[in-house]
Amino acid sequence: MSGNESRLKAVYEITSAKPFETKMTAPLKEIWACDVFGLHQMEESLSKSAFKSIKNTVQTGAELDPAVADIVAAAMKDWAMSKGAKFFSHIFYPMTNATAEKHDGFVVTNSDGVAITEFTGSLLIKGEPDGSSFPNGSLRMTNAARGYTAWDPTSPAYIMHTPNGAVLMIPSVFMSWTGEALDKKIPLLRSNAAMNKAGQKVLALMGEKDIAPLNSSCGAEQEYFLVDERFANARPDLLLAGRTLFGASPAKGQQFDDHYFGAIPERVQVFMQDLEDKLYRLGIPAKTHHNEVAPGQFEIAPYFEAANVASDHQQLLMTLLKNTAKKHGFICLLHEKPFAGVNGSGKHVNWSVGNATQGNLLDPGNTPNENLNFLLFCGAVIRGVHKFGPLLRAAIASAANDHRLGANEAPPAILSVYLGSQLEKVFDNIRTGELHVPTTGGQMDLGLSQILKFERDPGDRNRTSPFAFTGNRFEFRAVGSSQSVSGPLVAMNTMLADSLEWVAEKLEAELAKNSDKAIAVFAVLKELMELHGNVVFGGDGYSSEWHKAAVEERGLKNIPNTADALPAFKTPDVIELFSKTGVLTPVELASRFEVYAEQYVLAIEVEAKLVSEMATTIIYPAAISYLSKIASTGIQLDYSPAGAVAETASAMMASVEKLNAALESEHFETTEAHMTYLADEVRGLMDEVRASADKLETLVADDLWPLPKYREMLFIK
Repeated sequence: MSGNESRLKAVYEITSAKPFETKMTAPLKEIWACDVFGLHQMEESLSKSAFKSIKNTVQTGAELDPAVADIVAAAMKDWAMSKGAKFFSHIFYPMTNATAEKHDGFVVTNSDGVAITEFTGSLLIKGEPDGSSFPNGSLRMTNAARGYTAWDPTSPAYIMHTPNGAVLMIPSVFMSWTGEALDKKIPLLRSNAAMNKAGQKVLALMGEKDIAPLNSSCGAEQEYFLVDERFANARPDLLLAGRTLFGASPAKGQQFDDHYFGAIPERVQVFMQDLEDKLYRLGIPAKTHHNEVAPGQFEIAPYFEAANVASDHQQLLMTLLKNTAKKHGFICLLHEKPFAGVNGSGKHVNWSVGNATQGNLLDPGNTPNENLNFLLFCGAVIRGVHKFGPLLRAAIASAANDHRLGANEAPPAILSVYLGSQLEKVFDNIRTGELHVPTTGGQMDLGLSQILKFERDPGDRNRTSPFAFTGNRFEFRAVGSSQSVSGPLVAMNTMLADSLEWVAEKLEAELAKNSDKAIAVFAVLKELMELHGNVVFGGDGYSSEWHKAAVEERGLKNIPNTADALPAFKTPDVIELFSKTGVLTPVELASRFEVYAEQYVLAIEVEAKLVSEMATTIIYPAAISYLSKIASTGIQLDYSPAGAVAETASAMMASVEKLNAALESEHFETTEAHMTYLADEVRGLMDEVRASADKLETLVADDLWPLPKYREMLFIK
């Protein structure tokens, strides 16, 4: 079947498509976490002493008695087998945005050849995948390949049900034989530990007693697109690159603003209900779902969880989004910009810090100017973003996210902090020494008796800010939809740990001079704001005036693409940050630069080759077929639009030739030079090819165009 026939057949079939039939979901209380071996299940399965030990490890990070591991392993196996599992897997998260798993059977044979089941503490604690087969930044080579996985008891094991059966999944860390972190989880756990250590110092200086371990929390708003699989299967770019490399904008896109929070299409509603049923069984607290701004775009947002568990759940959520979409005849696109001309997809990471005794330390309460703990922790965040803005930008850098950052739906590539009018006034007052009480948001009164009055928030929302305070947390809005949240969490936790250490040192010195805590706190924060207050900005982050002022007047950095962002991992201040906090050694940090740079290079090269191939073998032949059809009618080829088609097709192939020549250049002295070349030269040539191809789409007869069009893919039927 030719390309255009495949497209037209898909259009015909989709007009009569019906939602996938699913069973009615059971009540939430019956299915919640039913496939999770969490503390509730452990309490039922373990002895009191074993449960007390594992609970202490989960809740405080205390070292686990090895003898308890054997008891937990036996109970975990029995529980998993009662769920139908015959295999187990140490699931881990290498330095890509994907997950990795190897399935091992519980089965062994005895001396009589009889099959029995076995799962000991040693099997639970350690696995041994090949360390050299994953991107590792030269930490592991083929001749030195040993790697280990190790059980993370602070993230619960669970059952993953697939059409091929059930598997016990055991969240794990991944390291080399020589002990370097090869994954996303080890740095996250270390960053939490570093932040806890520094935060404990600050709280102790503030006179707090019985300080429970501090932990960061995360709630990540996941945006995604759904495309009918019949359309996607006719698009090599969607299948191999995750985004459309070609496609003319339709007459109607998102300009009417009628999709955001609109009625959810029936097929999508059924998909969402099926997805959330799976999520609830795995203890993932999916809280909201809705239509997003672009047609064909949606969002699902979970409730807050401890950062480590939330990160694992985010990886699982992305897997389930893709798998469940297939079941319903869709392909789920997590690429940050799968369609040009409409909004891309982010993953807004809501981040906070707290513990069981002092609560959420980023909750200002009703009188933020009097909440000294809050002011210190919020100030530490401000310092961290100002001092390590380039690190935060590097943590969310990718070839895909480059298409989104700075566009009208995404925050700019300049890292600034939005506090809201009330909180910004508090910190401005501290900076100038004017410590009067700021105004509140006031009461919302519409003058309608049937509408109840309510208290208005003290600050507005600023969707142009990449790092915004939103009431009791910060929202890192620049994170990409396909990315693991671990990288941004590691950067935020580590910068906060460094800033809290700075705060503790300054606070201790001030308290030695003055016993009044408030005076000491305001003295520390005054110095902090004088040094780092330039990062606070409450205006329009999209405006050209801000872009100019941020760089020229405030000294902030505008880092537009990944080629410019990733070298932050190699700067002395970032190396020192990770070294002194114990989160990443210089070798581990260097490996991350190598891996992320390689991923960027490979992503651009794959897309460039696809652009060349699709233009040559799909789009150009369609243009020639159209010209041949026109010629067969006897109409002169210089007749519009035939002449325009011929001219545009020739221009497109000339651009393809330049692109192919650019891809043959392989002489780069450094990785940075290679990335810069791809960003500045190759990406521009890809856009040049696309401009001609998209123009051809508007000129060639519709029934001859081979690729499903935006108007067909974006509006789900």
